[in-house]
Amino acid sequence: MHSAIEANFDGLVGPTHNYSGLSFGNVASQVNTAKPSNPRAAAKQGLVKMKALADMGFVQGVLAPHERPHIPTLRSLGFSGTDQQVLTAAAKHAPKLLAAVSSASCMWTANAATVSPSADTKDGRVHFTPANLVNKFHRSIEHVTTGEILKATFPDQRYFAHHPALPSVEHFGDEGAANHTRFCSSYNEAGVELFVYGMSAFNTAMPRPQQFPARHTLEASQAVARRHGLSEQGAVFVQQNPVAIDAGVFHNDVIAVGNGNVHFYHEHAFLDTEQMKADLQLAWGDRTTPLYFVEVPNSAVSVADCVQSYLFNSQLLSQPNGDMTLVVPSECQENENVWAYLTDLLTHNTPIKAVKVFDLKQSMSNGGGPACLRLRVALSQQELAAVNPATIMNDQLFATLNTWVDQHYRDQLIEADLADPSLLLESRQALDELTQILQLGSLYDFQKA
Repeated sequence: MHSAIEANFDGLVGPTHNYSGLSFGNVASQVNTAKPSNPRAAAKQGLVKMKALADMGFVQGVLAPHERPHIPTLRSLGFSGTDQQVLTAAAKHAPKLLAAVSSASCMWTANAATVSPSADTKDGRVHFTPANLVNKFHRSIEHVTTGEILKATFPDQRYFAHHPALPSVEHFGDEGAANHTRFCSSYNEAGVELFVYGMSAFNTAMPRPQQFPARHTLEASQAVARRHGLSEQGAVFVQQNPVAIDAGVFHNDVIAVGNGNVHFYHEHAFLDTEQMKADLQLAWGDRTTPLYFVEVPNSAVSVADCVQSYLFNSQLLSQPNGDMTLVVPSECQENENVWAYLTDLLTHNTPIKAVKVFDLKQSMSNGGGPACLRLRVALSQQELAAVNPATIMNDQLFATLNTWVDQHYRDQLIEADLADPSLLLESRQALDELTQILQLGSLYDFQKA
């Protein structure tokens, strides 16, 4: 029995979940612009996944959504008066800005932060750095509240170290755990942290995508590794394939996923696949557990198939016996090439022994699958005991949160609804209650005011 586990903390979908097409480079986000969303269904789909993993024996936590629309941001951009007046003026004069500050994108907690477990860090604590998400305005306003939520969820400074986000400039563009994977023999042993970047900000001679932005820089990854106190051999830096980014692979977790001793990735995921394998193998060293590279050939599953199905935006979870389960969205079942590949994969001699399918259509329509919805945190038993217990999923919390969603969430939302002052009040009432359910204290600006 290992003395450490890997917990998943999923973002709870916020009350203003909508499709405003804010994420250039994210194909699903762009395609579904202006369609009506269903915040209630989105939140419940996320809760079902959380509960299912808890029932499978995994430690599953909940991270609170942010206050949206975010009135303080509108005030900082020159709107004034009462909150309702700010909202009305923004809707009239800057509707796209209002859509941006109403985004429920914090639900994708794979972008919340980069987390390094205590087994990897110099001071033996779990380190958190909230991602600055500087490439997208609607996400760049998240990191302050994200940091507060992480501190309220992981409060004990003896075990948890919380850093501020990196400088909010393109040179240190940081997209968090969506571009970070950890490999280990067991969760309580020192691992190898793989940082994937889209470009080098200071070395302009390195290849870059031509159509869509490379959101994450090498310099950001290096800064996080230094800040978290990782050893030189404990961090590997690999460049994403610019051609894949231009095909809609805006984060590494759209084309690769890793866990334990398995790296599951597409043939075209990295700029130099052989170098990636060599660097990881070197860092892995002479451990008794072998490192498995499961490479999906382009001839079986194209990059377009990956983007459409989110095959790699899946959760790779270790069972107690060492076997692994791949949690995928239902879109994988609906894609003939992807489903044929997954069916065949289970007949091969890899640690991946099972595939579990979830319906996450509300999230998928906005460009986020199972892996987007969760932040992975490896914890020793002592560290797990120090986590805010009110945030851990169980039967009671599942029932409470479903009732809470039913009471406060709308079942349809279009962009025009964001100007409705009653939506602001509904959202605040919901979040005020949620901070009590999850015992988070006063997190939000409206509570502090």
